[in-house]
Amino acid sequence: MSIEIIAIGVLLIIFVLGACLPINIGVWGFLAVFIVGSLVSDLSMDEIYGAFPVELFIIIVGITYLFTIIQKSGVVDLIADYGLRSVNGNLGLVPWLMFLLALVLAGVGTYGIAVVSLLAPIALKIAHKNKISPLMMGIMIIMGMQAGSFSPLNVFGVIINGGMQSRDLEYSPALLLINCLIYFGLVAMIVYLMFGGHRYFSNRPATLGITGFPVEAIKPDGNPAIGREGGLDLYKAACLAAIVVLGILTLKFDINIGFAAIIVGSALALLAPRKQEGVLKEMPWGVIFLVTGIVTYVNVMETVGVMTYVTGLISGMDNPLLASLAVSYVGGFVSAFASTTGFLASIIPIATPLLQDPDISSINIISSIAASSSIVDLSPLSSAGALLLANVQGMKERVFFRQLLITTGIFITLGPGLAWLLFVVIGGMF
Repeated sequence: MSIEIIAIGVLLIIFVLGACLPINIGVWGFLAVFIVGSLVSDLSMDEIYGAFPVELFIIIVGITYLFTIIQKSGVVDLIADYGLRSVNGNLGLVPWLMFLLALVLAGVGTYGIAVVSLLAPIALKIAHKNKISPLMMGIMIIMGMQAGSFSPLNVFGVIINGGMQSRDLEYSPALLLINCLIYFGLVAMIVYLMFGGHRYFSNRPATLGITGFPVEAIKPDGNPAIGREGGLDLYKAACLAAIVVLGILTLKFDINIGFAAIIVGSALALLAPRKQEGVLKEMPWGVIFLVTGIVTYVNVMETVGVMTYVTGLISGMDNPLLASLAVSYVGGFVSAFASTTGFLASIIPIATPLLQDPDISSINIISSIAASSSIVDLSPLSSAGALLLANVQGMKERVFFRQLLITTGIFITLGPGLAWLLFVVIGGMF
């Protein structure tokens, strides 16, 4: 058996283990680095160490450090609170409010699981008290979160844009985000109409369980009956301004976004040093470990010639349109049972030959792959889906589990095809 087949087989085993066992697949990635890199292909330790993605590591650590500080400051809670007040209790707007809140929070860098953990208890409480479908509410949160997750400030966006840039592929962070907004917004609209969300528009107010307020403290018009402690102060305003400063440093002065985030985060730390306790503990180190482990192994695969081998296979497919459709469906299927983050970290090197095809836009292809692999995160086998399951009210968990599982199956079947149609087929016409 060739080294290329062995390396690809090990990658598949990593995803299977990640789906079946509650062990970070970054562990399996680093283990595979040693087995395939040292024992099977006889690479030197210097070559193996050189496969570690230093730049990607700095970017992810910097961004997560800064946005952990921002989230810990309470700014994220304030955004959610003010957003909920803005609908003034109109039920028909609440699902879209959840979509927009998830979009904004993820778009400014809040990790997706943190977004769902913040909004799911609020949204599903509102759904239960006002007889709104919890499935629809959960889907709206996930769709908004995934749309914002491909922002240049979020981990998904960092992985995609960094992977494209490192291989000199045409890419556009803004277009990736716009494409994902269109895709997930369209899916959210379809879901909203199918569940009859428009029928909830009425003059009667909803009972909103706003973050930081007990339900009893909400007036009939949806506004809080008591004042909220810990409103916007100088430090929270500085945290909001930090996002703007980060954009200026990276766009205007072309500073590496990871180092720029560390600079801004350090300034916030100096501004309020006593509020920094626990920041490093709250960073998503599991995600960082996962991404670096998988990317290191993928770089080892590239060193031993796997990408050249895959290039030959993809070149054998005469139709790049069908090849991109196949990769999109692979992304949707694999991500439903394994880590979306891990898949996104591994797919760009593997799909590089397809992304380099001059007859088709690399931005459109990667948009299709990104959307296809993330729409299935509603699965109850994923962290986001599990959070929805844990917070559902007024419904037996096994019933909601079955609903999430059936919906995931529908998304696996239709989601990648819709993304491919929107971006590769229709997008390719422009």
